[in-house]
Amino acid sequence: MRLPKDRIVWLLLVVSLVLYLVDYCLFPRPGEIGFSFMSNVAFLPVYVLFVTLMIERVLKEREREAMLKKMNMVIGVFFSEVGTRLLRDLLGFFPDGGELSLRLRPTVHWCDEDFRAASDFLKGQDIHLDAGLGDLAALKLFLSEEKGVMLTLLENPNLLEHASFTDLLWAVFHLIQELQARQSLEGLPESDLDHLSGDLKRVLNYLLNEWLSYLRHLRGDYPYLYSLAVRMNPMNPDARAEVL
Repeated sequence: MRLPKDRIVWLLLVVSLVLYLVDYCLFPRPGEIGFSFMSNVAFLPVYVLFVTLMIERVLKEREREAMLKKMNMVIGVFFSEVGTRLLRDLLGFFPDGGELSLRLRPTVHWCDEDFRAASDFLKGQDIHLDAGLGDLAALKLFLSEEKGVMLTLLENPNLLEHASFTDLLWAVFHLIQELQARQSLEGLPESDLDHLSGDLKRVLNYLLNEWLSYLRHLRGDYPYLYSLAVRMNPMNPDARAEVL
């Protein structure tokens, strides 16, 4: 049974008064008791400030951790439903992705330093995609079918704290709009293919960075999911789910 807050306050005041009376009865020195009381009252604001700041800091940290877990769940849904397949499909527009593919093959033995090295490698790459190499029609069909999933993810308020992932979703939505705006994806002029190549590049850049960040999160919090993600690495054309 929980007591109301006002009753708790009165109960604490009564307990304090009783303790002071016991102190006076055992050690009848009102001067020292008064001095001790005033000293405690003088430091009370400091106590309140210290406790308030500490509690607020702990609560904010717990709230941040809970928000990050929810946000990573949302990102996990994206990669499970859209991201992994999209990453694999975009490699079909890559003229020469051999080195990139080899450098982005995490293993179960990767540590934080390996992920940082992979991220630094990505930052130093000027990725070029060619919209004329892959199957734009198939990509359009896939993204159109998954548009509802991404719209649902975008409505999640937790994503407001993750600007880079939100940028990724907007880049994918823009690519969908570009593909859907064209009556036909066959026989496009070179200038239009160059424009679409830029849209594909934007998506791939965001996607690769978020993918690495997501794998790093899985390695630390969900090793069993990380194991499957490594075995199903879309950057590895020979990837397979079976454990060898």
